[in-house]
Amino acid sequence: MVFDATPVLDGEHHRSLWHVVPLWGKNRHAELAILGCHLFGVGVRFMSGAGPVDRRQSKNQRREDAKEKARVLREQHRRAEKRNRFLLQGGLIVGALAIVAIVTLIIVNSIRPPGPGPLNMQSDGIVIGENFDAVPTDALADGEEPVPTAVDTEDGPIAIQIYLDYFCPVCGAFEATNADQIATLIEQNAATLEIHPVAILDNQSLGTRYSTRSANAAACVANYSPNSFFDFSALMFENQPEEGTEGLTDDELVAITTDAGVEQASSIEECITELEFGNWVEDATSRATGNEDLQNENGQFGTPTVLVNGTRYTGAPNDATAFALFVAEADGESFSESISPSPSPSAEEEPAEEEPAEETPAPAEEPAPEETPAP
Repeated sequence: MVFDATPVLDGEHHRSLWHVVPLWGKNRHAELAILGCHLFGVGVRFMSGAGPVDRRQSKNQRREDAKEKARVLREQHRRAEKRNRFLLQGGLIVGALAIVAIVTLIIVNSIRPPGPGPLNMQSDGIVIGENFDAVPTDALADGEEPVPTAVDTEDGPIAIQIYLDYFCPVCGAFEATNADQIATLIEQNAATLEIHPVAILDNQSLGTRYSTRSANAAACVANYSPNSFFDFSALMFENQPEEGTEGLTDDELVAITTDAGVEQASSIEECITELEFGNWVEDATSRATGNEDLQNENGQFGTPTVLVNGTRYTGAPNDATAFALFVAEADGESFSESISPSPSPSAEEEPAEEEPAEETPAPAEEPAPEETPAP
């Protein structure tokens, strides 16, 4: 702090006399300077920084400043508390909304209506008839039950129905053994083939859900290029991956559709990669596994499940002769010698009598004994 003297005019020169003395607390020099100024009639003015300070005003000002600071601190504290309350309430609201969204999603999924099915699979299967063309049908609407294909056992062709999983090795064995004789029957207009793709082996594909993806690919072909379905299905078994692997990729499934000569290839590719009929596959599988008419004597659904004119085939999947005889019996007449079954696998490859192929069971909470088909 410094002080300065108020101006005093000397009458003659009219000069301003200023005495400025630094003031550091209570030291003697400062006191003497102040006393001298009083003796000579020089006013004293105390300075703080660059401006004048009055001791009484400065005390009042300090009091006011303290009050103002306290007020500012209170206001800041009030605003901070308000902001914290807002953040807390906002966080609680966001958390509550997240919980509601999760619960809603769970509820919606639990009561999810059946997904719309593909065209030409109103029975949950596609019927291959004359010239290996598909029999056209409407798509299965949301919530609609499948419409079973009518079977004319009197005058109509033999109706062969197969429920299969493209990941099922026993289905592959049945296909390899009986595909040629079934194709001959279709070519001669003696039979129709109805294929029902299902997905019961997703837990065997190391998390890739190959059973679902392959059945969805079949639905895509049925929907966009139905007359290519027979060739597509045959190629799926020719390229069947081993059970317990990841299965084929989506790109490989698309490549198979290309090899089958499908129409609307771009639509089918998108259908496969987007899993367009994934919900339908799940619903169709549930309907098949829950159908008591499709269960074996152990009360379990398995693949392949083969019906001929509505009667379940219980022979060995890898026994072509047994299947041919069963078809003839179901039709009520003998077939011509031109319809010869494909030779069964040799004893070295897979002895049918000693080690018959087993039906692939649907997963269960407690695995049921695997069924060994009667010879």
